Amino acid sequence: MHTESFIPGKDASLESSIHTMQTKLGGLGFHVEERSWLNPVDGIWSVHVRDRDCPLLFTNGKGASKLAALASALGEFFERLSCNYFWTHYYLGAKIAQRSFVHYPQEQWFQPGAEGAWPEALLTPELRQFYDPENSIDAETLVEHNSGNVERGICALPYERQRDNASVWFPVNIIGNLYVSNGMSAGNTPEEARTQALSEIFERYVKFRIISEGLCLPDVPEEVIARYPRIEAGIRALRAAGFGILVKDASLGGEFPVMNVTLLHPEDQGCFSSFGAHPRFEIALERALTELLQGRALDALAGFPAPGFDLEEISSAPNIEIHFVDSSGIISWNFLGDTPDFEFCDWNFSTTTAGDYAWLVERIHAMGHDIYVADFTHLGVYACRIIVPGMSEIYPVDDLEWENNSVGNDIREAILHLPELEDDECADLLETLNELGLADQRPVAALIGLAADPGSFWSDLRVGELKTLLALAIGDEDAIREGCDWVRHFEQLDASRRRVYACIETLLNLGEAAPYRKALEQLYGAATLQQAEALLSREEAFFGVQAPGLLLTGGDMHQRLLAAYDKLHARRT
Repeated sequence: MHTESFIPGKDASLESSIHTMQTKLGGLGFHVEERSWLNPVDGIWSVHVRDRDCPLLFTNGKGASKLAALASALGEFFERLSCNYFWTHYYLGAKIAQRSFVHYPQEQWFQPGAEGAWPEALLTPELRQFYDPENSIDAETLVEHNSGNVERGICALPYERQRDNASVWFPVNIIGNLYVSNGMSAGNTPEEARTQALSEIFERYVKFRIISEGLCLPDVPEEVIARYPRIEAGIRALRAAGFGILVKDASLGGEFPVMNVTLLHPEDQGCFSSFGAHPRFEIALERALTELLQGRALDALAGFPAPGFDLEEISSAPNIEIHFVDSSGIISWNFLGDTPDFEFCDWNFSTTTAGDYAWLVERIHAMGHDIYVADFTHLGVYACRIIVPGMSEIYPVDDLEWENNSVGNDIREAILHLPELEDDECADLLETLNELGLADQRPVAALIGLAADPGSFWSDLRVGELKTLLALAIGDEDAIREGCDWVRHFEQLDASRRRVYACIETLLNLGEAAPYRKALEQLYGAATLQQAEALLSREEAFFGVQAPGLLLTGGDMHQRLLAAYDKLHARRT
């Protein structure tokens, strides 16, 4: 007799969910393979899955069982397909930018108003004030970098405000810049998926508050942990392996559906803190524990930073960002104190999926926030993306002005045609890069949304090197010297190219190579010397790289990414 596995918070068996998702993925043309499994202790599983044809499409799943972890990974794969998240950071190319729709059929495009004013139809007056409080962001900044289609305008998608079912147009640019993957979910039912999405929003909101304020949380009593034997067994196994394991109530006095498990490493004094959220205590605690070991074997738990004393550093945007990416940021010593800022609360806010979702919505509304939901059903599995302004931002709102990814729109075409540029175009691009004030270490591929092939020229090209190459192309000696000096101090570039720049710097300092040719060849090698002289004399530029152009030709990885996108296009119509 065949038995099915059900877990709390899910509206279908794990076997049924896995079968449905695998079947539908196959029907869409995706070949998702299980690439690696980890089961470091009893009751904690994680899996890494990846599309066979495009390895940039991958997700990780976690759970208390092998089936739960696989269902988690496949669900995340579906949410990222449905919400287009796999392509958020990439340029989709000139062809897709001119299609009847770029992202979804329901999208609308808005033209900026006079003097860069935001279109009245975008967002609401309150939201425009929230995202642009100083009225200092030009509307053209909101052109998303996936199409970079400035002439077409600002692409926006409809989100339904849950308080009154009003439809509000959110710019794709704002979603991608501030919210990234937060608030996305796929599930067996809308209530299940929305509960997961809102729980994730609560988890990160409370986590960031606890970390940035250096709050001290109460321990969960051992008798409470003992109610959940599988969770207790996992904690016991980690402690038996020699780790300090703290189990904390992160509800801040029964206000929020969040739990915490923190690992202390006695060998290197590292501290790693993991959070989980759900209206049901058991599910939240299990998620905090499985998140701790997602993708990590026991011997991979070293190397986390020690607790810190500087709360200003701990609450800084870079540290909070690291906590979002992989939870490896610094935790305050205050967090580890023996005197908690809150009493332990033995909470449980719901017992059904419908009740889970209702409680989360009510709690967020009681906090004074609005909930905006976009539903996606075009792939045959329900998925959603939820935005809660003022609560679910991963990056600070002022990133729209100072770190907006649309900065790549104005320079993408020139960079993708780099070896074809005339001298005046090289000079213009160099001037623009300087005016934009981009960090020299910033990867150029990420700046323009290019999926670079591993080991290629584009894979490690940085803004500082690009400026150096432009200076070489136009013969600007001062800029060449400045660029070579930067390269000398930045070691994350291709070693052979770094050697060429070192040779160029030496040639400039010598003034004439002929009297020193034998020594130069012995120091740098004949091929490096020849390359350096060719770049300096302008006989060659940009190491002879080929131009991908706006069609991104010649790049295998990016073409795979676009092919994967096209698999979904027909399903969106």
